[in-house]
Amino acid sequence: MKTTLFTTISIILLTSSAFVSLQQPKTPWLAPDKFIKTANPLKSDASSLKEGKELWGKHCQSCHGKTGLGDGPKAEQLKTEPGNFTLPATQQQTDGSLFYKISEGRDDMPSFKKKLPEAEDIWNTINYMRTLKK
Repeated sequence: MKTTLFTTISIILLTSSAFVSLQQPKTPWLAPDKFIKTANPLKSDASSLKEGKELWGKHCQSCHGKTGLGDGPKAEQLKTEPGNFTLPATQQQTDGSLFYKISEGRDDMPSFKKKLPEAEDIWNTINYMRTLKK
């Protein structure tokens, strides 16, 4: 009897804990003001877009998808949703904010400081990300 009661209470607590964690809003990912105000120093020209697309294919596409919908082959393995970059929530962020997030990473999003040590590569990637609109 005690074992059954203990098991029942344990199941209820685990279930309610999981439900509560699903209901809690995600902490907004905000960049520091210094980055928000930083402009992209690279012109979004054919050369930059070509380079950005190549970098996207190599470093971003596996999670964020070919067209930025968050549907890459690794997306289902992530604990956090990779996001839909075609939506205003991403497109309205400043280039500096995106630069910060790519550089620093958070949760499943890795830091790209080592993979893309040249700032120009990140700026080119951001220029390409701007083409991922609905």
